[in-house]
Amino acid sequence: MIPTIHPIRYATSTLAENLILRGGRTDVYHPISFTIYLLITEDRRILVDAGCETMPGFVMHYHVSPARAVERYGVAAEEITDVIITHAHHDHVEAVGRFPNATVYIQQDEYVKAEAFIPPFMPVVTFESGYIVAEGVRVIRWGGHSTGSCVVQVGEDALIVGDEVYTTACVKQGIPTGASCDPIRSEAFIKEYGRGWRLHYCHDPAIGGM
Repeated sequence: MIPTIHPIRYATSTLAENLILRGGRTDVYHPISFTIYLLITEDRRILVDAGCETMPGFVMHYHVSPARAVERYGVAAEEITDVIITHAHHDHVEAVGRFPNATVYIQQDEYVKAEAFIPPFMPVVTFESGYIVAEGVRVIRWGGHSTGSCVVQVGEDALIVGDEVYTTACVKQGIPTGASCDPIRSEAFIKEYGRGWRLHYCHDPAIGGM
């Protein structure tokens, strides 16, 4: 059974254009969302990213705990069976401990940076280049945004992009983000997935619901 995909937005904020789009303006800010994804199968409740409860340096609007946002969707935090972390940045991993019964899946280079956020009682599965978490759910290391940053393929044509691109503007304009550790890989991402895929973004302001 291919999981159903449910975006869950738990906050909004703004981000400088030069971070959203390489070469963008430094004095212009655009709205962004903070969105995690719930994948539902017959017997699994899988989160893609755990979100954050604090975000230093950002003014957060309409912010709720990611666990509370999931509960508003009708799934208790304790029912989450798995959490896939796309990369170890604060806003993707800080709240992972709020889902105490989940197994955590994370690329091994990212685990080194994320370990401090993951409670010792939570099982952790690390991998190098990819991992199949469930039927129709495949984690793929891409490595454009950070060293081990990943995307999550769901079914044959859906992709949760993590932070490989921030918004639809990156793909429509063919411009990678200005927040890449490997700009070549970021450019390659747009060429690989810019057409023929249903992309699900973590920071596009049009994505997700409270």
